[in-house]
Amino acid sequence: MSDQHFAELRLDRVGHSYGKHQALSDLSLTIRGNEFIALLGPSGCGKSTALNCLAGLLPLTSGTIHLDDRRIDSLQPEERGFGMVFQNYALFPHMTVRKNIGFGLKMRKVPKTELEKRVDEAVATVQLAEHQHKMPGQLSGGQQQRVAIARAIALRPPLVLMDEPLSNLDAKLRLEMRTEIRRLHQDLGLTTVYVTHDQEEALSLADRLVVMRDGVMQQCGTPPAVYEEPANAYVAGFMGYRNLLDLAAVSADADGVRVDGPDLSLVGANRDGVRGGAVVAAIRPEDFRVGDEGDNAFDVTVEVAEYHGRELAVEGATSSGRKIYFRTPERVVPGDKVRLGVRQDRVLVFGAAPEPVPAPELDEVGV
Repeated sequence: MSDQHFAELRLDRVGHSYGKHQALSDLSLTIRGNEFIALLGPSGCGKSTALNCLAGLLPLTSGTIHLDDRRIDSLQPEERGFGMVFQNYALFPHMTVRKNIGFGLKMRKVPKTELEKRVDEAVATVQLAEHQHKMPGQLSGGQQQRVAIARAIALRPPLVLMDEPLSNLDAKLRLEMRTEIRRLHQDLGLTTVYVTHDQEEALSLADRLVVMRDGVMQQCGTPPAVYEEPANAYVAGFMGYRNLLDLAAVSADADGVRVDGPDLSLVGANRDGVRGGAVVAAIRPEDFRVGDEGDNAFDVTVEVAEYHGRELAVEGATSSGRKIYFRTPERVVPGDKVRLGVRQDRVLVFGAAPEPVPAPELDEVGV
């Protein structure tokens, strides 16, 4: 449990630049006590810059940070008292697990009896009692990450900052540690800001997501809100709408918008209130239905079919060569011609972005 409870942490128009490069621009965000916030986006989007500004490891070039009524952006990192969990664990290789966990407490001159008590509690919380006298080199990656988390929570900080803490672990360990981090957050009443590029990780852990792009917040909301109602085509692409189809709006009314291309015609939900011109239609691979003969249907030729257990992840192509990604339990093979349909409410139509919207990597969208 934190020794320093707070009601809210406020970032007001926070920015940081490296010379002429604006790495973070006008980030305004209020974090409530005991909330779990995930900063989400690809490399270079500004999420780690925001975390380092919070930690005091980078100075602000604009804006302010307040912890309740106290302005903290001018304080040194150690004066803020936040806990940090890094991607590379940052453990001292020559110290035992116990000494690593107690190092921050020792630097703060916590009395020995209290220090030992807190280390005992942290060791028990992360379930490392049988490993507490080992050196980090004798531990697995998951165990080392538990030590890093224990070191952070032993300080009983008002805020725990985590920077891609699971990215160096294998897939099985990532799942296990994800559950562990959420459990610790809940059981200890922590307030956590968590940086990740993995949308599945962010969705499973966070109370709210902050999606970043080029140093600018694109959307902030609960996981269901961001997943189901992305604010723009960029957020849609990052949240699993892998099909981002450049089309043209030909008609629009209260029921939806019709969009056409040389190879397909669809009716979708009008997210931006477009009336005509270039648009992007966003569709999740799992929302297509093979063999659908409804109005929102078109033909593709299967090019690649990957076995994913109960279903296949398929890359197909329309008559003009446009790539279409879909999932299906049907056992299709390259060369098959299939008809795909999709419900109107599962086609999100946005005004075309001024620049191409990058599709997320396959491992980020589960396709």
